[in-house]
Amino acid sequence: MPNPSPGLAHWLRLGLIAGIGDSTIRKLLATFGLPEQVFAATRTDIAQVAGEVQADRLRAAAASPDVANAVEHAMRWLEAPENHLLTLADADYPRDLLDATDPPPLLYLKGRRELLGKRAIAIVGSRNATAQGIANAESFAAALSRAGLCVVSGLALGIDAAAHRGALRNAPGTDRDLTTSGSTIAVIGTGADIVYPARNRDLAHAIAENGLIVSEFALATPAAAANFPRRNRIISGLSKGVLVIEAALRSGSLITARLAGEQGRDVFALPGSIHSPLAKGCHQLIKQGAKLVDSVEDILDELGMAGTAGDALPGPSQGPSRNALVEALGHDPISIDALGERTGIAVHLLSAQLLELELAGQIAQLPGGLIQRITR
Repeated sequence: MPNPSPGLAHWLRLGLIAGIGDSTIRKLLATFGLPEQVFAATRTDIAQVAGEVQADRLRAAAASPDVANAVEHAMRWLEAPENHLLTLADADYPRDLLDATDPPPLLYLKGRRELLGKRAIAIVGSRNATAQGIANAESFAAALSRAGLCVVSGLALGIDAAAHRGALRNAPGTDRDLTTSGSTIAVIGTGADIVYPARNRDLAHAIAENGLIVSEFALATPAAAANFPRRNRIISGLSKGVLVIEAALRSGSLITARLAGEQGRDVFALPGSIHSPLAKGCHQLIKQGAKLVDSVEDILDELGMAGTAGDALPGPSQGPSRNALVEALGHDPISIDALGERTGIAVHLLSAQLLELELAGQIAQLPGGLIQRITR
C-alpha cells in the first residue's frame, strides 16, 4: 500500500481515542457516516449519540498532539506494501466477522490481505501442549490447509504455533501453491508491529511473508493479559468452525469455543486420555455438543467439503499395522519423537495412529508427553 488513502488518517484518529470502545465507534459511524463526518459533527450532536463524556473525549482527541503523532506513525507504517488497514467501510471486510459479536472497526494487517476472503478453520489449544498434541495440531493443520482451508490461530506457544507451522507446509517452494492451498492467519493480542511471544519471532516472520497477521490493537500496543481473550472473538469470527486440540478446563481455548458457538460456528474437539488434564477441556466440549473428531475427514464432511482432503493426511494404512505399532512401543513409557526414531515413521503419521490406539484403550498418555502401552 505505497500511497495510503488520506481518509485512513480519520479512521486511525477515531480508533486511537482512549476510552471510546468499539460499540461507541460503530454507533457514531451509523449516525454520522464516515469518520471525517464524525469529527465534523457538533459536540451537542455527538453527546446525543454517545454521551457527554465521550463527546469530550472525541473533541479532545481531534486536537491532541499525541494522537496526531500516533496517526502519523501509522501512516508511515502503511507505506510498506505488506502493511494494510482494514475498516468497516471496506468491501473486503470479512462478512463472517462483520456478522459476528462486536466486530472491530479497524484491523491492522501484515501480509496477504486476500486470505481474509478464503474459507477458514480455527485451530486452538493449550500453550503447554504435549508432544502428541503438537504433532496432532501440525498434521491436522497441514491437511486442512492442503484441502483449501485457511488455518486461523493466535500465535501463542504450543498448539497455536504448531497449527501455524502445519499450515505453512504448503508455502511456496513446497509441492503446493498458496493460491490453491489455505495458508494461515495469526490473530494477535499486541500491535501488528510487535511479535509476542518472542520465541515465535521466526514463525511470525514466516506468517507475514506467506500468510497474514491480524490485530485490532493500535501499533506499539504491548502484550496485556486482557488483550488475548478479547482477540479470541476475531479468531472464531473469521472461521467456519473451531477445532480444539488439548485444553485444560480453564483454558482460553474454551473461550474461543464458546464464542464460536454463540456465533453459530461449528465446534470440533479432539479427544484424549481420560488421565490427561489437557484432555478434560476437550471432553467437556464434547459433552456440551461439540463434534468429536479423530480424522480430518470428520471436519471436512461437516463443512460440506467431503473428498477434498486428497493426500493431505496419510492414514493408518500407510504406516505399520496396529499390532506392529503396539509391539514397537514396548512396555516402558516413550515419547512420540523417540518412537518415530525407533520405527522410522514421521511424527505426523504416528500421531493419527496413536490416537486410534488410545481410543481403543491400547495405550495411554502420561505426564510429560510420554506414551505407554496398556498391558491387559
